[in-house]
Amino acid sequence: MDTPIRVSVIIPCFHDEVRLGRLLPEIRSLGSGIKEIFVVDAAASSECQELCRKYEADYLASPPCRGAQLRTGAARATAEVLWFLHADARFSGNPLASIDRVFKRRGAIGGFFRFRFAGPRPWPAPLLERAIALRVRWGTPYGDQGIFMSQKAYHQSGGFPEWPLFEEVPLVRKLRQQGRFIGLKEVILVDPRKWDREGWWWRTWKNRLLATAFALGIPPHRLAVLYNHPLQIFRPQK
Repeated sequence: MDTPIRVSVIIPCFHDEVRLGRLLPEIRSLGSGIKEIFVVDAAASSECQELCRKYEADYLASPPCRGAQLRTGAARATAEVLWFLHADARFSGNPLASIDRVFKRRGAIGGFFRFRFAGPRPWPAPLLERAIALRVRWGTPYGDQGIFMSQKAYHQSGGFPEWPLFEEVPLVRKLRQQGRFIGLKEVILVDPRKWDREGWWWRTWKNRLLATAFALGIPPHRLAVLYNHPLQIFRPQK
């Protein structure tokens, strides 16, 4: 009988307990394929710790830097596959079955899910989803697409850098040099609250502006400081 792949889930969290409280039971409902869950909290939240106790997840503390959080969780993981999820992720279908097929039938070293907004979908949502699908054919999928890989490939690639933004970029580039890193048709549902709060076109434009600045060589730590003031990105430093 074919033995299912075992997965370690790593979730960075920072004041996102409401959504984490929805995600953890969804992960637990996936069954025995989930070997362990690590929640890496950058807010020292007692509520986050209580959620981890309730859903039998390991609570880890970290400085407020997403790359450092992801590295902290991966360093503790013991399963053959590492799956990195944002706290606001939601599932559609059986993601573990999709992950299992990537390794056993397609001979890949990892992959990522298709981006789709959760909940009510205003008219810009399908346009942005198509644009993201085109971008990741040649570019880098971001963490909200449920990136996963073999533990061996992760460590051979050097893991996530300790960057607050764009920490996926160097890792995914190195993974693609190692072997097949597959984009799946199955979706991860992404909470649209940031787009709703900031405005759909403003949020999209800001993301592209940050990505362009990163591609031009502006360091991620500076971009993180400027995250809430994107119009200052291209101003010269004093």
